[in-house]
This record gives sequence, C-alpha cells and structure tokens, in this order.
Amino acid sequence: MRNVILIGFLLAFVFQSNAQEYLFEFGTVRGLDALVDSESPAETPIKWFDVNTGKDSWYFDGEELVCKGLPIGVIRSENQYQNFIMHIEWKHMEAGGNSGTFVWSSAVPGENRLPDGVEVQMLELDWVNQNKKDGVLPPIAYVHGELFGVGGVETVPDNPRGTRSKSIENRCLGKGEWNSYVVVCVDGVIKLSVNGKFVNGISQSTQRKGYICLESEGAPIHFRNLRITELPPGVISEDQIAPLFQ
Repeated sequence: MRNVILIGFLLAFVFQSNAQEYLFEFGTVRGLDALVDSESPAETPIKWFDVNTGKDSWYFDGEELVCKGLPIGVIRSENQYQNFIMHIEWKHMEAGGNSGTFVWSSAVPGENRLPDGVEVQMLELDWVNQNKKDGVLPPIAYVHGELFGVGGVETVPDNPRGTRSKSIENRCLGKGEWNSYVVVCVDGVIKLSVNGKFVNGISQSTQRKGYICLESEGAPIHFRNLRITELPPGVISEDQIAPLFQ
C-alpha cells in the first residue's frame, strides 16, 4: 500500500510539473485561400500555452504582446504546423536584447530551458558589442535572423556559419524599432525575409512538423501582427514529426 501511494505521488508530481497552462490568444491562422481570395479570409485566433515561463512573464499593451524576458523559457501554440507562412513583427526594448521564435518544435524544455526545433534568431544589434570573444566582435549576421537547428534537430545551412545559417545582408533595425519577419516553412526548408527581403534559409530539417514557440530569454521584447497561413502538407515520416503534447 505504501508503495502504491508513493507511486501515485510521483505520477502526480510528474503530471503537475509537465502541465502547460493556457495563457491567451495572440495572432491568427488562416487557410491557403487567403492568398488567392479577394474577400477577407476566415481567420482563427491562435491559443498559446505556457511551457516554462509564467503568467507574469507576458502581458498585452494594446495589440502588442510584451514579454518581460524572465524567466528564460517559451510559450507554445496550441496546434502543430507543418507547411506554413508566418508573418511576425518584433522589437527589442534594451540594447543587446535576446529572443527568437522556434518552429517545428516539440515544446519540451531542454537543460537550458529552451526546446528543440529550428530557431529563428531575434537579437538586438548591440548584442555583438556586448558579447566579444577574445576581443573579437561576432558577425552582425549572427543577430540578424540567424537560423539553426537545436535540441538534436539538424539542418543544412544556406549560408554556413558552422552548422548555423547567417543572413547575407544586414536589414535588421535596432532597439525601439519594429522588425518584420516572413518565415516560409515547406517540407524541411525554411526561407526568412527580414524587413521585405529574403536573406537567409536552411534545408533538410530532420524535424518538419511541430509547435511554434515564442521565446523569453532575458530581455523585454514586443510582438505584434502574427499571422500564420497554412499551406498544403507534404510527404512526411513519423520520425520527422515532433511528439504531440498530451
């Protein structure tokens, strides 16, 4: 009997520690007809769940979603997405601010509190000045929409910086200014447009369907105008799909 009670307690603790609480609605998702229909497309609000940040980490300022930056972690979309176009606008409020979004993610935190997937980097321009290594500045392309697989997800970079892919032109704006990303995700390929121009990409991602995550990583950041347009699915194997969160 004592062992049964202990096992029950442990299971309850595991489920409680893994609970992902509904937070709010932010952004919309629409179908492919939105690209060809002259009428206003039908849109559905996107529900977001806390993975490992906290209710107090996020709040709304009008139509803008504001992340305080702490604790480090992510929130996730209610649903998984495979092929889609994501438009999102963001601005940092502190010099050197750090954040990003994850696509094709399992939304399960790793040792560094961040999940797997492909990260779309959102760093404020002064980050390179604050993070010199042996007196050498990192390349500005590092902050400017770098793309890379994390948590065991592998990709092939269009513009290699090691295993990561850097942007080929700096179009990012500094703190207090809005940046616009268009992230096109199709069959393991991602192309990133920054402020109106495609400048980066990866291919052959080993994970091709999963949740979208917004990142809290130490600095305040504002998000607005999130829109996801779902595209037709492609051929995909089970091992290329992130586990569904139950």
